[in-house]
Amino acid sequence: MKTLRFLQQSLVGQIILLVAVGLFVAQAINFTLLLRERNRVVLTGQTAPAVYRIINALDARADRGPGQDDARPQRRERRDWRAVRFAEGRPALPGKPRPDIERRAADMFSDIGVTVRSIAAAEDDRPLPMRRWERIRMRATGDQAQGRPATLLTLAVEYEPGRWVVAQARGGDRAPRFLPWLIGQTLILYIIVLAPLVWIGRRMARPMRQLTGSAQQFARTGSADPVDERGPGDVRDLTMAFNAMRARIIAMLDEKDRMLGAIGHDLRTPLASLRVRAESVEDEGERARMSQTIEEMNRMLEDILSLARAGRSTESVQKVDLSSLADAVVEDFLELGSPVDMADSDRAVAFVRPQQIRRALRNLIENAIVYGARAHVSVSREGGAVRIAVADDGPGIAEDRMAEMLEPFTRLEGSRNRETGGAGLGLALVRAIMAEHQGELRLANRPEGGLEASLILPA
Repeated sequence: MKTLRFLQQSLVGQIILLVAVGLFVAQAINFTLLLRERNRVVLTGQTAPAVYRIINALDARADRGPGQDDARPQRRERRDWRAVRFAEGRPALPGKPRPDIERRAADMFSDIGVTVRSIAAAEDDRPLPMRRWERIRMRATGDQAQGRPATLLTLAVEYEPGRWVVAQARGGDRAPRFLPWLIGQTLILYIIVLAPLVWIGRRMARPMRQLTGSAQQFARTGSADPVDERGPGDVRDLTMAFNAMRARIIAMLDEKDRMLGAIGHDLRTPLASLRVRAESVEDEGERARMSQTIEEMNRMLEDILSLARAGRSTESVQKVDLSSLADAVVEDFLELGSPVDMADSDRAVAFVRPQQIRRALRNLIENAIVYGARAHVSVSREGGAVRIAVADDGPGIAEDRMAEMLEPFTRLEGSRNRETGGAGLGLALVRAIMAEHQGELRLANRPEGGLEASLILPA
């Protein structure tokens, strides 16, 4: 089954499968043509002796003249079934009719130039006695295993109105001796044609698999090892182009990271200065509003930088109990007096980047508290994945806007607006973190009301 799937899905497999099917069709046509020719040869071999005996008898009768050919052939007929006899009126032929013999005999008479009025043929199924020399030949050649015993074939030809000539010959079919040869030829042909294809396919498949793995690694981590430049010329050119593209993209991403680091550093400095100056404002209400705005700007800056760096995290993957991690995050919110609760959950271990999962979970809990009044956290196993769900008691999200809410800088109007004027980066950042973990962020409205956001992580 795996081999068939490989042949159907891979380029090399499809080429091999196409060539194999083409060879099979060609050999099937070849077999059909050979079988037709073999049947024609066998039919000719069965028909020719009787036809030639009839022609010889007609020639001999023409040389002797009418009325001089009856006695001796009749006496000879009693001694040998190979005798040719003449008859007035259509003779009765023993056995089953053979229209194929009739058609072949008509063609042979036409080819020789002998005109006949009608032809009748029949074959007697009773085995024909063999002579001693025939038995010796069959034992020497093994023909007795090649087909059924010989039978008696009778051919009658009307050469003049009401006058017939009758001849008999050995009948019976033989097994096609060319069948084992054709099977052997097909196997040799498959080996000769498909073996080089398999060799070329392996040469192509190795660098293509490495190229695919490198591209998938780059999609997951933002970095990938260069691919060995080997294989046929076209594959080497593709590999060289991929390596050049990879080097250029990595250089651009590195430059982006350096630029983001510089921007973050340069922006944090004036924000820190504004925070210090806000402390000197005498009006307590104004000072609180200024501090809140500065904090919101700082949080927005962190979200933008984190989203821009998504996919190129330097944090290592660790084996983590997600139930314990979620419980720790919930405890942090409870210490701040936030309305959060967590259902009892069994141990659920997965390989993740802990700090990123913490941040994703915090974002979902903050959204649930702000927009839904309360957050309900639970951790469960679903098949081969771990599901961290955060539900709220709010109004939910319209179904036609679910996908839109995962885009950066997208916020709902009305009841789900941030009172603080958030930038709409929370869910986009969570989705980017899930993509880096090969997981998924799912949003769904609860039947009892509210929204449920779930982190699906491979276990």
